[in-house]
Amino acid sequence: MEQKYMNHRTESTEVIINKSRFIGYIKRTETEEEAKAFIAEIKAKHKDATHNCSAYIIGASALIQKADDDGEPSGTAGVPILEVLKRELMYNVTVVVTRYFGGIKLGAGGLIRAYSGAAAEVVQSAGKVYEVEMVPVTVTMDYTYTSKFEHAAQSSPHIIKDTAYTDKVTYTVHTRTEDLEDLYGMLDEITQGTHSSEAGDVLMAENVLT
Repeated sequence: MEQKYMNHRTESTEVIINKSRFIGYIKRTETEEEAKAFIAEIKAKHKDATHNCSAYIIGASALIQKADDDGEPSGTAGVPILEVLKRELMYNVTVVVTRYFGGIKLGAGGLIRAYSGAAAEVVQSAGKVYEVEMVPVTVTMDYTYTSKFEHAAQSSPHIIKDTAYTDKVTYTVHTRTEDLEDLYGMLDEITQGTHSSEAGDVLMAENVLT
């Protein structure tokens, strides 16, 4: 199954092309209502703009996808934005590109390049995350082993999500199901089998694409 992505952050970017300002906005939107609300928010913010063009994709299967040219020639704004989202394998995301006309007409090809370029830039600026199945494991060990464990975790697939300090140190570690045995083996080796651990229910967690 092809890996799909969501945006990591809500971001905005700006480019100027032939004196026209193109301001790109991106936000995570998990429903069509959220997408429409975000578009309305940007339109209200830039009600003096020449155009507020947009596109969104809802659901990992991309069942809901819409594009709006907002007065630009048909197919020159909303669809190019949507094509960027599809090319970047994005979902649950809305992008709005606001244009302030600078007095120089760009033509259909120029508009397509401008809107797709603005969309691609804000997607890149926001970063990407992807969902993976992770097992949360609660690990308790003596202070003696903490520095060695933390160092080993940095170069492993296991992620330390939280640390609590009492008479011992308790870590919450997230690891993929297939890496669980590797985590246990690493813990046994580092603590000489003196740690305690308990795995929780599998959950969906977000990993940042680097």
